[in-house]
Amino acid sequence: MTTVVLADDHPVVRQGLRSLLEAEGDFEVVGVAENGLEAVRQVDRLKPHVLVVDLMMPGMNGLEVARQLTDAGSATRVIVLTMHASEDYLQEALRGGAAGYVLKDSSDTELIDAIRAVAAGRRYLSPSLAARAIDDYAERAKQGGSAQHEALSAREREILQLVAEGHSSSDIGERLHVSPRTVETHRANLMRKLGLRTRTDLLRYAFRHGILPLE
Repeated sequence: MTTVVLADDHPVVRQGLRSLLEAEGDFEVVGVAENGLEAVRQVDRLKPHVLVVDLMMPGMNGLEVARQLTDAGSATRVIVLTMHASEDYLQEALRGGAAGYVLKDSSDTELIDAIRAVAAGRRYLSPSLAARAIDDYAERAKQGGSAQHEALSAREREILQLVAEGHSSSDIGERLHVSPRTVETHRANLMRKLGLRTRTDLLRYAFRHGILPLE
């Protein structure tokens, strides 16, 4: 039996995915999450074989979830589920350790195939993306110019997304259980590491690296 955690900020999507998977005989949905922080906690607690995570979620996106789980050495395989067919997002997902990348407009059977594939230790991309070799994508992703982003700590990446979403330092501090001054320190450090000077620079960076949606 393949155990699965589902993470999406839309309840209707979560329920639809759960119903789809539970109709199969070889899947068990052991947990659901409505945001990235909760997804990381669920995976840490439940240790599922597979996490299916939406690319764009408030607070922590699917790319950051994959990164944090990879950095923590999690054995859970991550599938990013998204409406975005952007090559940039795909490369960021693979670079962050995702094993699968599935488009939301795919057929129901495609997600099922993806879960079975990654649970068996393989990679899976939606066929429209897999027309370009999966291994080539993975290799390019590893060699891509993301040194600056990878130099950020997990906490700095969390704050980067929350700042880009427009949250204040006090709001971020409350969410992350740290002081506003600590948030400001992390913000100054991440801006310095990324060579950014203004909020406009930060927003451009967030769009370019899949932290905020392109559309």
